Amino acid sequence: MRYLLNRLALLLLTLLLISIATFILTNILPGDVATMILGTRSSPEKLAALQNVLGLNDPLVVQYWRWIWGILQGDFGVSLRFKVPITTLIGQKILASGMVVALSLMIAIVLAIPLGIIGAVKQNRWQDTLSSGIALTGISLPDFFWGILLILVVSRGLGWLPSSGYVSPAVDFWAAIQHSILPAIALGFGLMAQLTRMTRSAMLEVISQDFIRVCRAKGLAEGNVILKHALRNAIAPVVTVAGLQLGYLFGSIIVVETLFNYTGMGWLTYQGLINRDIPLIQATIFVIATVFMFSNLIVDMIYTALDPRITFD
Repeated sequence: MRYLLNRLALLLLTLLLISIATFILTNILPGDVATMILGTRSSPEKLAALQNVLGLNDPLVVQYWRWIWGILQGDFGVSLRFKVPITTLIGQKILASGMVVALSLMIAIVLAIPLGIIGAVKQNRWQDTLSSGIALTGISLPDFFWGILLILVVSRGLGWLPSSGYVSPAVDFWAAIQHSILPAIALGFGLMAQLTRMTRSAMLEVISQDFIRVCRAKGLAEGNVILKHALRNAIAPVVTVAGLQLGYLFGSIIVVETLFNYTGMGWLTYQGLINRDIPLIQATIFVIATVFMFSNLIVDMIYTALDPRITFD
């Protein structure tokens, strides 16, 4: 409990610093919210009146406090681009991105752990070379390359899955999954490569230890030794990387969602950037940072379930 409270305090402090940095950086950009609302051809009198109404003439400290107090109440303001409350937009889009992130993480883990185990057990053999080659390919090529390849081959060439768009799972769950699969594969392949390398390294370290030799000396089946004893002791660092990447996926999803025209958090952030929607940019950056921080905390908390030897002081 003491460790959890310390981590929560550190998390809140980090989010406070992120909010300050985000607010300052977005407010030093050229132009202001009033100009974006009325346009550059508006009269100076109308601009001055709107700036006064919006409180843009107040000191930055006052503006920041007003913004952060709104966040604490669940109010991120109104989007200049979409003309609706940002909280409503984020509630819709984070569900869409959550589907892609969850699918990509599932795809990555399902592929990476067997490849990593094979690479470690068959070290320096052709199976290891093949596994390492797949991992190296996944890491070397960016997400948008896999996205373009999937669109050309799977969608345009074979016609198996849609190449763009988003469908809410509340409307049609199966259609929502179909629209999420290609973006998830594009994101998951790079993550799969990293998890494969991590699984192989962790397994190599564990299977060289004495307790594995004892298990084999007792006559346990090789599959039992690898899956029950070695993998259980090697899985903690893999979970660490997966947890860190969970937050990273929300940050790197911008390119993939824009490529597939998948209207999630990444697409929403991109719309805020190209339309200079300052309130929307501030909100999406803060929400993505919050997801990243809490995903790291959750990973730390499940360590003890995976490895009882780990304790927190």
